[in-house]
Amino acid sequence: MGTRLRDMIRSIRACKTAADERAVVAKECAVLRNAFRENDQDYRHRNVAKLMFIHMLGYPTHFGQMECIKLIAAGSFPEKRIGYLGLMLLVDERQEVLMLVTNSLKNDLNHSNQFIVGLALCALGNICTAEMARDLALEVEKLLHNNNSYIRKKAALCSLRIVRKVPDLIDYVMVPATSLLTDKHHGVLISGVKLCTELCQVSEVAVQHFRKHVMSLIRVLKNLVVSGYAPEYDVNGITDPFLQIRLLRLLGLLGKGDPETSDNMSDILAQVATNTEGSKNAGNAILYECVQTIMSIETIGGLRVLAINILGRFLANRDNNIRYVALNTLVKVVSVDTQAVQRHRTTIVECVKDSDISIQRRALELICALVNVSNVKTLTKELIDYLKVSDPEFKGDLTAKISSLVQRFSPNKQWYIDQMILLMVEAGKYVTPDVTRALVVVISNASELQGYTVRALYRVFEAWNGQESLGQVTIWCIGEYGEMLVDHLNEVEGEEPLTVTESDAVDIVETVLKDTRVSSDTLAFCLTALLKLSSRFSHCADHIKALIFEYKGSVVLELQQRSIEFGSILSKHTDIKAALLERMPVLDEATYYSAKQVEMGVDGNQTATSEPHSNGHVAQPNGLSKHLAPENSLIDLLSFLPDEQPSAPDKSPDDSLLGSLGINTLAGSDIMTSPVHPSSSGGANMLLELLSLGSSPAALPVASSQESAASVQPPSLKSSLLDVQPPFAIHKGSSLTQDVVGGQPHKSPTSNADPFANLNSLSMPVASGENAAHPSIVAMQTNGLKITFEFTKPAGSPQTTIIKATHTNLSSSPYTDYLFQAAVPKFMQLQLEPASSNFLPANGDGFITQIIKATNNMHGQKAIVMKLRVSFKSNGQNNLEQAQVNNFPAGL
Repeated sequence: MGTRLRDMIRSIRACKTAADERAVVAKECAVLRNAFRENDQDYRHRNVAKLMFIHMLGYPTHFGQMECIKLIAAGSFPEKRIGYLGLMLLVDERQEVLMLVTNSLKNDLNHSNQFIVGLALCALGNICTAEMARDLALEVEKLLHNNNSYIRKKAALCSLRIVRKVPDLIDYVMVPATSLLTDKHHGVLISGVKLCTELCQVSEVAVQHFRKHVMSLIRVLKNLVVSGYAPEYDVNGITDPFLQIRLLRLLGLLGKGDPETSDNMSDILAQVATNTEGSKNAGNAILYECVQTIMSIETIGGLRVLAINILGRFLANRDNNIRYVALNTLVKVVSVDTQAVQRHRTTIVECVKDSDISIQRRALELICALVNVSNVKTLTKELIDYLKVSDPEFKGDLTAKISSLVQRFSPNKQWYIDQMILLMVEAGKYVTPDVTRALVVVISNASELQGYTVRALYRVFEAWNGQESLGQVTIWCIGEYGEMLVDHLNEVEGEEPLTVTESDAVDIVETVLKDTRVSSDTLAFCLTALLKLSSRFSHCADHIKALIFEYKGSVVLELQQRSIEFGSILSKHTDIKAALLERMPVLDEATYYSAKQVEMGVDGNQTATSEPHSNGHVAQPNGLSKHLAPENSLIDLLSFLPDEQPSAPDKSPDDSLLGSLGINTLAGSDIMTSPVHPSSSGGANMLLELLSLGSSPAALPVASSQESAASVQPPSLKSSLLDVQPPFAIHKGSSLTQDVVGGQPHKSPTSNADPFANLNSLSMPVASGENAAHPSIVAMQTNGLKITFEFTKPAGSPQTTIIKATHTNLSSSPYTDYLFQAAVPKFMQLQLEPASSNFLPANGDGFITQIIKATNNMHGQKAIVMKLRVSFKSNGQNNLEQAQVNNFPAGL
C-alpha cells in the first residue's frame, strides 16, 4: 500500500542532502512501480498524486502515464480529477500516449455532470494537439451554445487552444463566439472577448466580421463605466477592470485602419479616459489600455492629445513601474504627435535624473526623439548640467546621446564647437575618439572659426584634469593654428580679448606631454604639434627641440621614432622645414563620412549620402571612423582623400621637397586620388615604397594584407614625411611628379604613358621571360564589353599574381560611372588599385586599365577563381554585368 502523500512529502523535506532525497524518491518510485504492476485500483489516485509531486521535483515519471489514462476512464469525479491533472502535468502534446485519450475526452465532453465536462475542457485546452483539435472541434463548438455559463466559459477558453493549433477551424468558432459578446455572465463575456481577440489576430475575415458588432462591445463597455457599485465585480471601486481591459484591446484591433469604426468608438474612449479614477492600480491599467487603443485606431487629434496627457500624468506618479510604462509608450507614439509630447518635456527631463537606471535610459531615448533645431539649445544645456552630477555608469550613454544630438541639430558651427568643448570638459574620458575626430573635421572646414576655437580651447584648458579628448583636440588646434592664438587672428564678435605668448602656447603642449595620465597616442600628437610650432614660434625653437629630444630613448617605439625623425628635420633640414610643416588643408567632410561607411562594412564604392542642415554644413552621423594609431595614420587616412581625376600638375615647392628627400614618385599620376579601404594594403604599399628614402623602390618587397606597414620598410624609412601631419588628416593637394637620379630631381620620361606601367616598375619587379608562360585571357565579353587579363609574377613570390585588367567598350554608346569589382574565395586575397578612369569611350576608341594583385595562399593546391561584377550607365540607364573567371592559365 505504501505511505500517504503527506508522509512522503514530509520525509522528502526532512532530507538534509541531495543524496538522501534521491534515496527517498528512488524508494517511493519502486513502491509505485509495484503498485502499478499489481493494478492497485483502490490507491491508484493516491499513487498518481505522489507521482505528480515527484515530477515537480524534477525526477522522471514516465512510467506512470498509463495510470493517468486509467483514472480518466474511471467513473467517479475524484479519480477523473486526479487523472486529468496528472495528464496535464506528466504528458505533453508530443507524446503518442495522447492518442489514447481522445475517446475518453469525447465521452467526458458529452457527460451530464458539468464538472466532468469542465475537467475535459480544461485538459483539452492545455494539451490539445492538432489532431485532437480536428477530432473534437465539433463537440467544443456545441458546448459554446450550452445553457450552463460554467461550461460556456470553459468552452470559450478551450476554443482558444483549438484556433491556435488549427487556424482553419476559425469558421466553426466565429459565429458561436459572436453570441458570447452579449452574454450576461461576466465570466463568459470576458472569455468570449478573449476568443474574439484571438480570432481577429489570426484572420482578417474575423476582423471584418466583428466590426459589425462594435456597437455591442461599446454598449457593454459603457455599462461597465457608468454602472454603480457591483460587489461581485468591484476592484478598488472600479467595475470589472479585467473585462474593461479586454474590451478596449478588442476595440483597438477592430478600429485599426477603419475610420468609420474608429469614429463610432471615439465617444466611449473619451468617456473611459476622463471618468476612470487613476489613483488605484486597477484604474491605471484601464487608462493605459485606453491610451493603447486610442493610439492604434484612426482617431482625431483631440483624442490623441488626451491619451498623451494621460501618459504625462503617469510620469508624475510615484510608482516607478507606472513611470516606466509611460516612458516606454511615449517613445512609441512620439512620431505620431510630437507636439503633444513636447508639452511634457520638462517632466521627461526630470525623469532623466531619476535614481532608477531603466527610467533614466528610457527618458533619455525619449528626449532624443523630441529634439529638433528649435529646442536643441535648451535640452542640450539641461542634459550637460545633469551630466555633471550623473552616476558614472550612466555618463557613457548620456555623453554619446548628447554628442549625437549636437551633431545632428546644431544651428551653427560656432554653437556646435562650444558645446563639444564643454562636453569634453565635463565628460572627460567618456568622450569617444569618434566624437573628437568629428569635431576636428568641423574645425578644419570652419576657417572663420579656427582662431576662435583655439582661443576657446586655451581658456578652458584651465579645467584640464587628464581628459584625453580635450587634450588631443587642444594640442591639435595649437599645432595647426598656434599663430592665430598668439596674434589674435579671426576674432569673432563679442569674444573677450586674450593675451597669449608663444611660450604660453608651448607650455600648454608641455603640460600634456608631461602628464602621466595621457596615452602614447596623445604624446604623439604633442610631438607633432611641437614640430609644427617650431616653424612658427622662432623664439621657442630651442625649448621645442629639447622637448622633442627627450623622447629619443622612449620605450614606446612610435614616440622614439618620431623624436629622432623630428629632431633630424629640426637639425638637418631647416631649409625645407617651413614648406614641410605648412598648415593642413581643409578636410573634405563628405569624403570623410563616406570613408567611415567603408569601415563599417558599407560598399566602399557606394557614395555616402548626407543631408545638409539649414545652416549649410553637412549632417554628421553619430559614430564616425575608428581612432587611428599614430603609426597607421598615413595608411588609414588615405581613405579621406576625395575621388577626383588628377590634372596635369605644375611643379610646386612640394615636388622639389619630395625630390630632395629622395622620394621616388610616379609620373603623370596622382596616386592619392581614389579612396582606399583602410583594411587593404594596396595603396599603402605604393606609398610605403615611394617613401624609400635613398633606396631603389624595386628593392622593397610588397606587403601582404596581413603584414603591418612597419614590416615593409626598415625602421628608418617609415613615413616620416607624412607623419609630420597630425593623425587626423593628410595632404591631398600636391601630385608626386618627379624621380630621383643620382640624388637630383628630374622629369620622368613616362609622363604621358600608362600610369600603371610605371606602377609595375616601381612596386612589382618582374622576372624576365615570365610573361610568355602566362598568356593573356578574355575574362569577360558580353553586350559590347570586353575585359582582358594580362599576368605577371613578381620575382621570389610564387603565390602572388599581378593582373592588368584592360576594359574595352565595343558598343556604340559610351559607358559612364564605370565601376569594376572582383571577389575571390577565402583562401585568396585580393587588392584592387584605382582604375585609370570611370569613363569608357564607345567603339573601342579608348580603354580603362586597372591593376589587380591576387595572392593564392594555396598555390599549387587550388587554382585561381574569380567572380567579376561591372556596373555602368549607358544611354542614361543602369547596367550590371557579372561573370565568373575559371580559365586562368596554369601555374598562377
